[in-house]
Parts: sequence; structure tokens; C-alpha cells
Amino acid sequence: MVSEDSNYTHDVVIVGGGHNALVAAAYLARAGKRTVVLERLDHLGGAAVSEQPWPGVEARLSRYSYLVSLLPRQIIDDLGLEIQLARRRYSSYTPDPADPSRGVLVDNGDAEATAASFERVTGDRGEAARFDAFYERLAPLAQRLFPTVTDPLKRRSEVRAAVDGLGDDELWRDLFERPIGEWIRSALDTDIARGIALTDGLIGTFASADDPSLRQNRCFLYHVIGGGTGDWDVPVGGMGRVSGEIERAARDAGAELRTGADVEAITAEGEVRIGTGPTSETLRGRLVLSGVGPAVLERLLAAGGAPAAAVAEAPEHPAGAQVKINMLLKRLPQLRDEHVDPRAAFAGTFHINETLAQLEAAHAAGAGGSLPDPLPAEIYCHSLTDPSILGPELQAEGAQTLTLFGLHVPHALVTDDNNDELREQLVAAAQRSLDSVLAEPIVDCLYTAPDGTPCIEARTTLDLERSLGMIGGDIFHGALSWPWADDDEPLDTPARRWGVATDLPNVLVCGSGARRGGAVSGIGGHNAAQAALEILG
Repeated sequence: MVSEDSNYTHDVVIVGGGHNALVAAAYLARAGKRTVVLERLDHLGGAAVSEQPWPGVEARLSRYSYLVSLLPRQIIDDLGLEIQLARRRYSSYTPDPADPSRGVLVDNGDAEATAASFERVTGDRGEAARFDAFYERLAPLAQRLFPTVTDPLKRRSEVRAAVDGLGDDELWRDLFERPIGEWIRSALDTDIARGIALTDGLIGTFASADDPSLRQNRCFLYHVIGGGTGDWDVPVGGMGRVSGEIERAARDAGAELRTGADVEAITAEGEVRIGTGPTSETLRGRLVLSGVGPAVLERLLAAGGAPAAAVAEAPEHPAGAQVKINMLLKRLPQLRDEHVDPRAAFAGTFHINETLAQLEAAHAAGAGGSLPDPLPAEIYCHSLTDPSILGPELQAEGAQTLTLFGLHVPHALVTDDNNDELREQLVAAAQRSLDSVLAEPIVDCLYTAPDGTPCIEARTTLDLERSLGMIGGDIFHGALSWPWADDDEPLDTPARRWGVATDLPNVLVCGSGARRGGAVSGIGGHNAAQAALEILG
């Protein structure tokens, strides 16, 4: 336990006001701990927010993050969050790059239509069965593993025993010990089906299918275990509804939430210095929780004179590998594939130029310092599932949102000097990639704002770093970790048991950089709060 001291201003000072920090604050305040959240920006929620990008256009987009899978029901129930998540009927649509007049539509509500779609593209009806078997093999794993993410860390041998107990002798080897490209190639016969599967391992992750580091395997794992099903759902009302509900829960519990509080330094003694000059302020917490990335925390600790390498979980220098492009359309574009209704194609994940061969070529291009051509991308249309993010006039006009996520654009390609030019190049590359599967140019479908500008915006990794303080534009704050502790790893403190430790006993990690962190999940915030409550007593 940390001793009581009248010199402390708070029990817990949380640096950063993203959704994880708000989850931690809600749990701690509900337990009666004096808790303050310090956010540099003028709003809370971090990357899990909704914004209105185009003045005069009543469309509130989930500007940075857009789908929810990893937010445990336990957190929703514990905090009384009024969040509605809408299930998408269509899993994905993938046009054949060799012949965009045909494509694979995976329809969760019609297995026969899915099989016919695979047959039309691949000439092999059996590929649909193999595709189903590939994901069905993961279902028991998701049910077994996901409930553990809000428990203290299990040992690797414990998790392996649980996986081996599922009756699939090869699953551990296929997913946890060898590059996932080997399993994908052995399980699926066609380049297009292999690409659909591989994309789950590449969102926010710069890796080939055969990367020996297995970072693509770890990304894949988190994409297929969410909620115990692997489903990715649309947050009704937008992502801002999710973070807004968590903020409400924290406020209602009595947490102090401060915006415009730019933290300059954190000391080893738990002092948190806000601002500089005559308006500066210092808070002192019995514990400090970091909702910022480990790289940012290291900088703040260094500024406070803390020992070097104080962040036990600090990853390699974080670096994202994506471009995010948001659009508002007058209407959905027509497809070259006349067999598929655009409302079905865009209702799930729309894969563009993402066969396995294309993804590997794009990775090689990015690693060689070039933009991929064609740019592999996937598109999400939030408004088809949840039109409430659009104003009544836009809904009546038939407007729709599109979010395009371009892969294999490593942060190493962008600099302060070329960011504006690269952003334009990426928009052009995304348009070319999208146009290759459309029956009309996407620019003809863009909505026009009152000032005459088309409703399209792009965010590079450097843009994310500048706007959100997300170093390298890395959406996971560093490489994802396996959701367990190694067998020889010390778990002798609450912080270590919960996967939120630094080398300083009074500084914990509560954001995406925590073990089992990443995505809109609240897991890092929940686990840091549990560790903190054990420490504080």
C-alpha cells in the first residue's frame, strides 16, 4: 500500500484524457479515490471522438477510430454505460482486382449467397467452405481467451494449456509460434481469400505475412477475439458516443476532469507539472497513471528528472503505417460488379486491392521507401448501419459517409517538409485504388460543403502525431503484446500482475501502451484501475 500523506493533492493523477484514462478515472472515483484527469486538448476522448470536419455540414464522423470489438461487456455493465453497438449483416466485400466486375461478398445472413459469390470469383465453391472453416477454428479460442483480458495476466503455459484443451492440436503452433502467412496459405487456396484473412493482421501494423517477429499474428489475434466472437460493430451515435458515455460515468462518480492541462513533466515522486511560467501548477498523486503513449511518458519522466528507461513496458520507437481518409458522399457510387448492391458492398468492410500478393507487394514497396501502387485499402460506411450521425437533411438527400484506411504507408515515408505533399499523393492514390473497382469516379460522388470545397480529408501518421500526441502516428502506441505473461516473468506486484507496470512503483500505464492495450477497448484503463486499487488499499 502507498502511505497516506497530506502533501498529496490527489490519490491518483491521470495524465492524458483518452477513453482508457476516463475508464480508469470512473473506476477509481467510484471506489472513493480522489482522481483527476489532465488532458492537453480542449476535449476528452483522445482518438475515440466524433467531430464535424466540414463547417456547415451536419455530419459527425468518428474521425480517427470507427468500429468497436474489444470493449468488454464487463466494463459497460460495471460503469453503467448507455452504449448501443449495431451488428453489421455483411462481413466484407472484395472486388477481384483482375476483373472488378465480380467480387466476393461475405454475407453473414446467407451462406448460400456467400458460397455463390466465392464460386463466381474463384471458380471454386469449396473456397467458401475453407474460408468459413478458417474462422470457425478461431471461435472457441475467442470464447476462451477474451474473458481473460480483464483479469490479472495469466502465464504463457496456462494460456497454452487452455488453447490445447480446445481439441485443436495445431492451433497454438499456427497462431502463436509461426508467421500467420503459413497458416493462411495452407488453409485457403486463392489469393483473394488469403488477402481477406491477412488484413486482420495488418491494421495499424507494418509487417509482411511472413514476418518472423509475429507482430502480424498479434494484431490478427486481437482482431478475431473481441467480445468472444471477433465481430466488429458500429457504435450508434458515433465513436464520440462511446467516449462521451465513459466521460459521463467518470464525472458522475466524482472524478475531476480537466482539459487544456498541458503536462510538462512527471517526477519519480509523483509530482505532475502542468504548464510553464507564472500559470504553471504542480499536482502530487499517491499514484500517477499514464494515458499517453509509453514514448510520451518517457519524455515526461525525463523532463521530471526520473531515471532513464523508467517505462518497463516501453516498446521500440512507435511508428504507424496507415493513412486515414474521411469522406462524405452525395450518394453511394455504383460498382463495376453488377451482381452486388452498393448498399450491401459498403455495409461491411470493403477491401480494395488487398489480395495476399498485393499486400506483400505493398509492404515491399513501403519498406523500400515508396508509396504502394496500387494502395491497399479498406472502406467502412458508418451511416448505412447508423444514419443518426447525419443531420435530417443529409439523411433525406441520401448522403453517406465513407472512411478509407490505407495500409502499408510507414511513418518513415513522411517528414515535416513533405507531409502536405504526401497527404495529397495519398489522397490521389486512394482515389485511384477506389476508382479501379467503381463504375464512376469517386470524386463525382463527393458532397460539397457550403464554401464549395469537397468533403474529403486525409490524416497521415504525422497528422496523428501532431493532433493527438500519438508518436509516429502509431494507433497502438507501439507493437502489440501477447495477452499473457511469460513463464519466467515476475508478477510480484499488482502493476505487474495487471500488465500496467513501469520501473517506478507509483507510475502505472493505463492507455493503449499497457499490456493487452490497443484499439477502443478500455482494457488498459480497467486493468490500471484494478492495480491502483490494490496498491492504494
